[in-house]
Amino acid sequence: MVNFASISRQRIFIFIISITISLFILRLFQLQIVNFNENAERSSGNSVKAIEQIPLRGVFYDRNMQLLVQNSPAYTIRITPSEYDTTKNNILEAALELDRGTIKSIIYKNRIYSKHIPIRIKRGVDIDAISWIEENQENLDGVDYIIEMQRTYPAGVNGAHLFGYSKEITPSQLKKDSFYVPGDLVGYTGIERTYEKELRGIKGYKYIVVDSKRREVGRFKDGEKDVSSVKGEDLVLGIDAEIQRIAETELVGKSGAVVAIEPESGEVLALASAPAFDLNMFSYRTPREYLELLSRDKLKPQYNRATMSAHPPGSTYKILCALAALDLGVITENTTLYCGGGYTFGRFFKCHGAHGAVNVTHAIEKSCNSFFYQLIFKIGLEKLQEYSNIFFMGRKFGSDFREEVAGLIPNSKYYERFYGENWPRGILVSLGIGQGEISATPMQLAYFTALVANNGKSHQPHLVRGFLDENKKLAIKKTESVYVNISPEALRIVREGMDLVVNGAGTATNVRIPGIRVAGKTGTAQNPHGNDHAWFIGFAPYENPKIAICVLVENSGFGSSNAAPIAKKMIEAYLKPAAEKKKDIPQILATAR
Repeated sequence: MVNFASISRQRIFIFIISITISLFILRLFQLQIVNFNENAERSSGNSVKAIEQIPLRGVFYDRNMQLLVQNSPAYTIRITPSEYDTTKNNILEAALELDRGTIKSIIYKNRIYSKHIPIRIKRGVDIDAISWIEENQENLDGVDYIIEMQRTYPAGVNGAHLFGYSKEITPSQLKKDSFYVPGDLVGYTGIERTYEKELRGIKGYKYIVVDSKRREVGRFKDGEKDVSSVKGEDLVLGIDAEIQRIAETELVGKSGAVVAIEPESGEVLALASAPAFDLNMFSYRTPREYLELLSRDKLKPQYNRATMSAHPPGSTYKILCALAALDLGVITENTTLYCGGGYTFGRFFKCHGAHGAVNVTHAIEKSCNSFFYQLIFKIGLEKLQEYSNIFFMGRKFGSDFREEVAGLIPNSKYYERFYGENWPRGILVSLGIGQGEISATPMQLAYFTALVANNGKSHQPHLVRGFLDENKKLAIKKTESVYVNISPEALRIVREGMDLVVNGAGTATNVRIPGIRVAGKTGTAQNPHGNDHAWFIGFAPYENPKIAICVLVENSGFGSSNAAPIAKKMIEAYLKPAAEKKKDIPQILATAR
């Protein structure tokens, strides 16, 4: 009797076997015939070494196409851990003038990465060390050198807080961006950091065939698969190298900052902070001694005072108070307030003199404290904050500025936290003359001055004007337009007051420049921790402003004698006849990028 159940099971088994064999055959056909070229390249990966080609980093030009930051060739020593004999550490460290244990430490820090990835041991090596490596190459397996680029500054502009610097990437940064490998440099501060992705370029790769001992045999497929690196984008800054040098020179030996802005465009013409540090010391691995020297310095040279140092603005803030009062209509151009040498509110607050009945323009000219002591009560604390914020005080700019503080413009809630609802109204008196809890940065006051100078119109303040293409044509960086909705009449009146400060009988007559009409305002801000801070804000030419400026010199006394002269030198240099300047401005490729 036929067992049909057994026959069925056999047929099913044969069917499954047949299907399985067929699938194996199809897979082998796919691997060996259809995808032969792809898999051949993959299998050769074990014998092909990819050598990374680091792209040139983009360089910086000033607004007149003077080269500010460039790349210069330098030697870098590397070791490949899989090929290197660590018993040679002491010999190699002696030859490279490294501290004992440096190489061991570097290898340890990079232990989480492939042993076949070269590790940079020292950048900026001199030719004598390279010659020694060459002479001893047969005893230094895994040691090689490459030519990389380091930043140099040919224009004599230090730009420590402006340009910033690059440093070796950290393990935490490596996790965030697959572009980098251990030892790569990445923008760490300043423009180098803000525009890292534009500046870094695109990496290339050269493929080399190696034998079982990782020794180079030749180029893979005669270089057909090699990928060329692409240079990073070159930046054109709004900076004027000449006045930037003046700012840096004038701040030597001082503590403070200078910011100059082109009122119409919002381009930063100069930005300097002092004390500064030497960017050249950050081109290689920065010596520990130098870092310790910077960290011990009580004046904090790495601290960017232009955008991060917020101080009471002193009498420069009277311009804001005047604008707010005029725009609100609580005073007119003809309104007078009496100055008898001071003002009493709970106690007596002194003025610089007894000015009698003064209107707003002459109060600005004479820097009459009594006028503004009284004016603050007409404005009110909430409106004072509102108008300050309109002019970007008490808030951050963003854009190019990664290192900045907002400063402080207090309101009622601020004082309620300290004193309760019945906070003492006498606090307002000091606020009217830019003292007390109010604070602003030089960058904020420079931009405020630019807006006043240009009738309330400008663009978002920025450091980078645009990008150069391979034909040296400039693509302008798009920036947001800014319009401050303030009465043109109010702006006209305060500008006239600022004009009188310099060209009348005001506090900055020493800023007068033959042939250039300058307007401005001095300020001397009380400092509970030492000598007063000196301020000056100004713009020129008065009729058609091309430069607005703010100078802060900390712990130096009067703004008229310590801050204003720096502004005068910079304004005069910037506005001298164009024929005296060599300009080679690139053709504009587009109005926006």
